[in-house]
Amino acid sequence: MDWQLAEAKNRFSEVVRRALLSEPQRITRRNDSVIVISEKEYQKLLGKQVSLVDYLMSGPSLEGLDLARDKSPMRDIEL
Repeated sequence: MDWQLAEAKNRFSEVVRRALLSEPQRITRRNDSVIVISEKEYQKLLGKQVSLVDYLMSGPSLEGLDLARDKSPMRDIEL
């Protein structure tokens, strides 16, 4: 449903109720508009966001990777 800003202010509870129960609500001020949607719909738009820890933990396994330091002497250089 479309609302003018003044009407949406006066009936804000109804705007929120309709956004939660049915569909997004458009609020217009002059030539600008905003959309009021439920948090559930907002989360669907964002898609599943993976935390940094989960992203790093889902990477390739480092098991079996040799991380030991090479003990061989370094090369000689002149300074």
